[in-house]
Amino acid sequence: MSRASKMTLLGSSLFALSTVVFVHFQQKYEQEAMHQGVIRDMEQQRVKRERQADFDMQRELEAQYKLEQTVRNGSVVEAAPGLGSGAGK
Repeated sequence: MSRASKMTLLGSSLFALSTVVFVHFQQKYEQEAMHQGVIRDMEQQRVKRERQADFDMQRELEAQYKLEQTVRNGSVVEAAPGLGSGAGK
């Protein structure tokens, strides 16, 4: 085998080996990134479930309080008797 063919074989073998190594590490990196994404999604779902549970509990408490107490609408202002719109001035 001539020196040029040996160098060509060596070069193509190194290129093929480096390609395999690069693809291997690239797949590991992508797998780790996907895993981190799954962990992040699971954490977001956990927080969402906790917030929903808190919201449901607050809704139940509100319903219980409304049954136990008289709740008036605070946006309606009732005028006291005798303090009309200035009719007696």
